[in-house]
Amino acid sequence: AVPWVRQATLRRVWPDRLAVQLVEHRPVALWQGDDGNARLVNDHGEVFEANLGDVEDDALPEFSGPDGSAAQLLSLYRRLEPMFVLHKMQPVALQLSGRGSWSLELDSGATVRLGRGSEDELAERAERFLRTVSQVTERFQRDLEYADLRHADGYAVRLRGITTTIVPAAKAAKKPR
Repeated sequence: AVPWVRQATLRRVWPDRLAVQLVEHRPVALWQGDDGNARLVNDHGEVFEANLGDVEDDALPEFSGPDGSAAQLLSLYRRLEPMFVLHKMQPVALQLSGRGSWSLELDSGATVRLGRGSEDELAERAERFLRTVSQVTERFQRDLEYADLRHADGYAVRLRGITTTIVPAAKAAKKPR
């Protein structure tokens, strides 16, 4: 019944003793449920409720998704996080929509839409993206704002401070020379 206790085992030691073994939850992420209450995810992918003020790690990533998906979120996060960190991008939030679409938020505020698919497919898309995105950001000297990896043979990006607004032909023709 104690929030931080994951498992308690009690056994009798002959002739007149009891041995108690407690296994504590180790928080690895914050869980944002549909009910608006923040809970924690342990290192086994289980959601548990405890006082968030007792958490020693201030940099826990935030997970959100349908009920029962915490283990799936943890598994994908553990696979993607080292890939992004290697390219100096820190994932701070991972989301799974009710329709099965994945989205990742980085510490820079950028959003990476991963789309649907197996963990292997998502990791492959992320790897392809990470191999080349630095070339784009260096060329335009702008930070990443948004990336959409849902395309079969590439990805789309939006960089901070760059717009691609096209002036309609009718307006361009009316401008005095």
